[in-house]
Amino acid sequence: AEYMGDLIDAVRPGEEVAVTGVYRNNFDMSLSVQNGFPVFATVLEANYVQKRDDQYSAFRLTDDDIAEIRALAADPSIAEKVFNSIAPSIYGHRTVKTAIALAMFGGEAKEIARHRIRGDINVLIMGDPGVAKSQFLKYVEKTAHRAVFTTGQGASAVGLTAAVRRDPVTNEWTLEGGALVLADHGCCLIDEFDKMSDQDRVSIHEAMEQQTISISKAGIVTTLQARCAIIAAANPIKGRYDSAVDLMANVDLTEPILSRFDVLCVVKDEPDPIEDDRLSNFIVSSHMANHPANEGAPGFDDPMAALAGETIPQELLRKYVLYSKQAVRPKITNVDEAKITSLYADMRRESKTNQGLPMTVRHVESVIRMAEAHARIHLREYVNEDDVNLAIKIMLESFIGAQKFQVKTALRKRFQRYMAYRQPATEVLLHILSTMVRDNAQLARLMAQRPDDPLEGVEIDVESFEARARELEINDAHRFYTNEAFARAGYALSPDGRVILFQF
Repeated sequence: AEYMGDLIDAVRPGEEVAVTGVYRNNFDMSLSVQNGFPVFATVLEANYVQKRDDQYSAFRLTDDDIAEIRALAADPSIAEKVFNSIAPSIYGHRTVKTAIALAMFGGEAKEIARHRIRGDINVLIMGDPGVAKSQFLKYVEKTAHRAVFTTGQGASAVGLTAAVRRDPVTNEWTLEGGALVLADHGCCLIDEFDKMSDQDRVSIHEAMEQQTISISKAGIVTTLQARCAIIAAANPIKGRYDSAVDLMANVDLTEPILSRFDVLCVVKDEPDPIEDDRLSNFIVSSHMANHPANEGAPGFDDPMAALAGETIPQELLRKYVLYSKQAVRPKITNVDEAKITSLYADMRRESKTNQGLPMTVRHVESVIRMAEAHARIHLREYVNEDDVNLAIKIMLESFIGAQKFQVKTALRKRFQRYMAYRQPATEVLLHILSTMVRDNAQLARLMAQRPDDPLEGVEIDVESFEARARELEINDAHRFYTNEAFARAGYALSPDGRVILFQF
């Protein structure tokens, strides 16, 4: 489109517009001679341009969709269902799925005395090869209403921000928005983030915090909007993550870029006989159930539904995210400010002592953004204590995960009083059982005459299990034996009710 007169600079790259104008074409003699056949340049002379302030205007929800979403939000455990529904084809990685869900819903941007504070949540996934980092990014690309995927190796500074090039028809300088500009009001996904050059990473500093891109090239001076959440994946320097050193020694990223990420998820591929067995069963069952020849056939149950817990259909989840960002604007009114303040002071002191992850005042804003995102998942207008507790839990998981192995246990004990987010009793009981099975299996291998022989199963004493549950103030653990999650996880109660059986 060609803008003239008062329409010049009325819109910027990355914005959705509706243009009214006159269609015409121009014969270009130079291009016709160059190509050997007539070339006509198509031009739309704009008479009126209207910006679509509603960035979700391309996605309309029906009354039935809104009624279904409202009914879904009435469930107190809707956040757990949303977390389970993120990338259901990937086994485990609960912290990563929670961080991605919060980034997709996002917080609330604020204008304070002409100063804009971003509401989008930036996430960095760092880990060993083969832990599905790229698969998470591809999932977000297909689920988010607007997403731009790029790689650090194939992206340059101008490809991420904006480029100035000469138009071949008019011979004038034109401005083209990059990935961050095109992802405005959406998600920008950057794979192989560690492969980017330092100059290219510096170019996105402004976009990650101020969410603008300033251009001063070829006589064009302007500012473009880049109001998007950035989800990046990176590999350690040595290929695999070394737990003996902290995050700064494992990744080739500077402190300014790391401090701009709200959540850092460290994912390690550690051998665990029980989890490895479940993972391999999940993958094999998933390939069998999702083969085109077996689709809809009896006898092939979806393993994702069996292991992930209660989930939401992907199309409904997409509509849920759209509706929540369009209709809900959470406010922070009555929260425990002293808790956030003391947490920040304690984390600053520990980061100075252990030198794992640099803590800045940006991380206080990160807690607020994640609390707003959790409130938005519940379609609440106000942030409550549960939202703040989950945000603090995710922040602490990010902070402790970036530390050396030697200090992690001490830090968890030190920050235990902050991690008060109420998890469903079913998840807590499954975690207790999994820990007891792992410990009993290791003990059985040590006491066996032939340690290399595979174990057939493990028995857990019911009284010991219920005693551990009572330590966590769960007094009705006996009801857990009839829960579907108990059987789905591979556990069974003995006929006399004294032992819990687990078969490998």
